[in-house]
Amino acid sequence: MAATKTRTSSFSRSFSGASSPQIPGLKHGPNGTMFVSSGIPDLDKILGGGFALGSLVMVMEDAEAPHHMLLLRNFMSQGLVHNQPLLYASPAKDPRQFLGTLPSPAVPKDEKSSHRDPDQEKGLRIAWQYKKYFGENQQGFDSQNGKHEFSNNFDLRKPLERQFLTGKRIDCASILDSPNLVTLYDRCATFLSQFPRSDSNISCVGRIAIQSFCAPQCGYSSLEWDMLSFLRSLKSMLRSSNAVAVVTFPPSLLSSSSSTRWQHMADTLLSVKAIPDEDKELATLLTGYQDMVGLLNVQKIAQINTQVPVILDATTFSIKLQKRRFLVLECLNQAPIDGSSGSSYGTSGSCSGSSKTGYLDF
Repeated sequence: MAATKTRTSSFSRSFSGASSPQIPGLKHGPNGTMFVSSGIPDLDKILGGGFALGSLVMVMEDAEAPHHMLLLRNFMSQGLVHNQPLLYASPAKDPRQFLGTLPSPAVPKDEKSSHRDPDQEKGLRIAWQYKKYFGENQQGFDSQNGKHEFSNNFDLRKPLERQFLTGKRIDCASILDSPNLVTLYDRCATFLSQFPRSDSNISCVGRIAIQSFCAPQCGYSSLEWDMLSFLRSLKSMLRSSNAVAVVTFPPSLLSSSSSTRWQHMADTLLSVKAIPDEDKELATLLTGYQDMVGLLNVQKIAQINTQVPVILDATTFSIKLQKRRFLVLECLNQAPIDGSSGSSYGTSGSCSGSSKTGYLDF
């Protein structure tokens, strides 16, 4: 996957290791922004670091496929692996059953650390220490466990270990048949009160995941103004807390005006879309079409503590399952014009003049 470049302000707060120690699952970005991982390494790179702390992330669902659940599962698993408290709300009757579908971190391919000689092990430790002087320190590699502290690759075929699910830091709430949003608001307010924003060192970070917020199973689904007011209040509470909330919603169930207001309310706005199984026109336009399971569109990126926008090289990415296990995002590549030649578009012709006709050949 091609690296995505982001443009940010050259003015950023410097952090010292003594005053702000690095904790698992949290890293510093430009302009004093702090990030938590989305649970998808490629998405963290695309967004310039991950989900900004204190921000509201909204995901627009596709009515024909539950691709938003892939993002939600990785986001929740990443928080539980980092021992971060989680509040999960769902229109299901028993939301806690959903925890059994969360993926587990992938086992590192290189398990030969115990067989390395001491000199080689010492050299690797020195290399990891010097990573802090380069941009790659943002991934925070753990030399003892062989895992990335900030962002893990999750195996969608392997369920999360029970040890991460039995703690008291998981709160599940059902919004099925809820007549109003008072109960959900109180649960969110109580949960976020555990992580007040202050200038001192951050000891813990919270995560909120709300699935299908305006689902028709909820009694308040027709109260569009009440739902908008809830999102406004949630965003305000997040700003004053060390937490991140991810809310998924089906825009097709909202009026066009309400859907637009919800999109403006989000700090980071993503949308997912399924790919038809037999879309021959799309298959001829894109390479690697057979490996795609959907499309991800980045419509807005959080701008906290800055007025400088983040400019992406691309906004639409293909969702693929590497080895049918790992979720990866890739830039869309245009397929060759002539399938038989295998050459990519633009390699054959810059515009050249024909010696016989004198016309330009594009």
